[in-house]
Amino acid sequence: MEAKVEHAVQKRQVLFLCVFLGVSWVAAEPLRYFIAEETEKGTFVANLAKDLRLETGELSARGARIFSDQNILFLVLNPQTSDLVLSEKLDREDLCGPKEPCVLSFQVLLEKPFQIFPAELWVRDINDHSPVFLEREISLEILESTTPGSSFLLESAQDSDVGSNNLRNYTISSNAYFHINVHDSGDGTIYPELVLDRVLDREEVSELSLILTAIDGGSPPRFGSTQVYIQVVDVNDNAPEFEHSLYKVQVPENSPIGSLVLIVSARDLDIGSYGEIIYAFFYATERILKTFQLNPISGSLSLRDKLDYEAVQTYNLTIQAKDGGGLSGKCLVVIDVTDINDNPPELLMSSLSSPIAENSPETIVAVFRIRDRDSGNNAKMACSIQDDLPFVLKQSVENYFTLETERPLDREERSEYNITITVTDLGTPRLATQHTIRVQVSDVNDNAPAFSQPSYTLLVGENNSPALHIGSVSATDADAGSNAQLTYSLLPGPEPWPPQLPLASLVSINADNGQLFALRSLDFEAVRAFEFFVRAQDRGSPALSGQARVRVQVLDRNDNAPFVLYPLQNASAACSELVPRAAEAGYLVSKVVAVDGDAGQNAWLSFQLLKATEPGLFSVWAHNGEVRTARPLSERDAPKHRLLVLVRDNGEPPLSASVTLHVLLVDGFSQPFLPLPDAAAGAAPDDRLTVYLVVALACVSSLFLFSVLAFVAVRLCRRAGPAAGGGYPYPGLPDGPFPGQLLDASGAGTLSHSYRYEVCLAGGAGTNDFKFLKPILPNIYPQSRGMEVEEYPSVGNDIGFS
Repeated sequence: MEAKVEHAVQKRQVLFLCVFLGVSWVAAEPLRYFIAEETEKGTFVANLAKDLRLETGELSARGARIFSDQNILFLVLNPQTSDLVLSEKLDREDLCGPKEPCVLSFQVLLEKPFQIFPAELWVRDINDHSPVFLEREISLEILESTTPGSSFLLESAQDSDVGSNNLRNYTISSNAYFHINVHDSGDGTIYPELVLDRVLDREEVSELSLILTAIDGGSPPRFGSTQVYIQVVDVNDNAPEFEHSLYKVQVPENSPIGSLVLIVSARDLDIGSYGEIIYAFFYATERILKTFQLNPISGSLSLRDKLDYEAVQTYNLTIQAKDGGGLSGKCLVVIDVTDINDNPPELLMSSLSSPIAENSPETIVAVFRIRDRDSGNNAKMACSIQDDLPFVLKQSVENYFTLETERPLDREERSEYNITITVTDLGTPRLATQHTIRVQVSDVNDNAPAFSQPSYTLLVGENNSPALHIGSVSATDADAGSNAQLTYSLLPGPEPWPPQLPLASLVSINADNGQLFALRSLDFEAVRAFEFFVRAQDRGSPALSGQARVRVQVLDRNDNAPFVLYPLQNASAACSELVPRAAEAGYLVSKVVAVDGDAGQNAWLSFQLLKATEPGLFSVWAHNGEVRTARPLSERDAPKHRLLVLVRDNGEPPLSASVTLHVLLVDGFSQPFLPLPDAAAGAAPDDRLTVYLVVALACVSSLFLFSVLAFVAVRLCRRAGPAAGGGYPYPGLPDGPFPGQLLDASGAGTLSHSYRYEVCLAGGAGTNDFKFLKPILPNIYPQSRGMEVEEYPSVGNDIGFS
């Protein structure tokens, strides 16, 4: 019989070795790998690519990885060689306890394309634990009247190993009274029984001390021993008997500590100490002793620790009742733990992709698995996410789910999503687990820069200093990172003005912040306004840009003093105005004509008489510069008068110019010939001398008058001479002859217009008329898009002196 058992054990070992060296087939069954416990770290287990029928480098290309439900991996995958190697030493007893076989489940995940292969690592037991007795000494009291063949149950040893390495036999030290029988309890557990070989005689031997040895089935075997102390007592002929040989009870796993499980009861027909019963566990494992508590007097069984259906579903307890005479009986207690919904669902994340590029098509964001450690309806689950998100859950195989985008995402609409995955079981009450994942959306350059306004108007005072900050433009980009980093640049307008001044010589822009600077001093009289475009370009790929129109308007400053057009002050001889002495009050003597190169209020001119030879005789109108007599002239007034007229603009501060007028008072200015006095006929010879004197005086007066007229004509010719000769003494005035009797006075300095006045001398009844025609203003500044040219107001319309 022992040879057959040994042969069967050898066959079983050979089978385990063959299975350990091979890899289970890849079909509907999971991949199975076998390893002995205590195997060194780094030991080769299998080639995964070969088992999955893949090429060696294909696992790495498909993003292969392994994971387990316990989140503890005992194997490491080398993606380059496809080898599975052991990551640490395995202790089967720590991993599985008494459970046999010891199977560690894990999964192989291939991401591209998505595939999952279940696999198992079977840990084979080795004989690394010796049998151990919980008690160092076993005490027995045996009646001396006990008949040979009687048996006495002994405490069993415990061995953490399983299978053939578990406890296999007991022996006892050599003696004349007892031997050991080994019994199997039916569940693979053996226990020793001490059998009496011959009648005891207390007077001959009152006590015995024996060594009980437990032997396991390992190769080589391991041993454990304890001392059995036997005391021979007087006769006790009735052993305790339980009311039931088998007790069954169901206990909910959420029963509180201290809850009563059941009460066992036994009776003994003896009396006295032989009838007193003590209850105790018989062959109780550490888990049973930790979980249950037995009252030795009442036989009540209660909970010492909490129950967990997911850990242990059934407990088998053997309770022994021993009387005072050493006799005992036993019963079996079966405790079934009933499941309640006390485990919330679990979510095991396999992979998570974040960030995700916006505008990308449907993408797998996460792969995860859900599980519930309960059973029945308590283990059925439902998985969901929020309704207002562009994501969808899809179930792949078993309890595996993928979280995918439902449509392309827009980072500008939302750059981050907090997705809460809710897993709810169908138990009573329902339990739920929430797992939040954060998904970020990466930016794509899909938004062009946009300016805060389509056009900008910047005001700059003329005569500004170079590099003056004149304003800023601002643009924004809805993208992020380098896609939102903007660079500003200048673009010329549709028709740049003036053509001789390129845009780069007028303004510049800070490429980083859009600040605009004037590169040169601007002159309102030369450039009233100009336009250009500013482009904002991002640094994305491809780069996007936007434009805005910028109009720079030059503001006038009072930087031009009034310029007197008439009377001219640069002739070699002073200009004299002839006024008849018969002129009444308000007679127009002359008109001061002046212009100002500025604009607006800076060009509004006022006239003032500063100084006169005879105060009160002449006055100047403040608004038009007309010089008139303030009262009638008389013979007592001096013939020559000098007037100093001040011309002032309305700027801030005001600028001015002065002009000097010379006025000559003449008699009979308007008569072509001076009348001679009539001589009385038959005048007396005494009056001839008087007549001669009168005639001589008239001739001298006529000669003087013609001399004055000739002098005036020469002066007028000299004034027109430089213009007729192709030059004008004022810088900046246009050259060329004057047509006819027109006086051409163009702007000087910053003056931007030419004025022409027609001067006429006409004979009349004692008056000289100077007619100043309306100035002719040639359009010397072409109107073009992107600039403005404002005409100066006319200095005067047809202005006459009468």
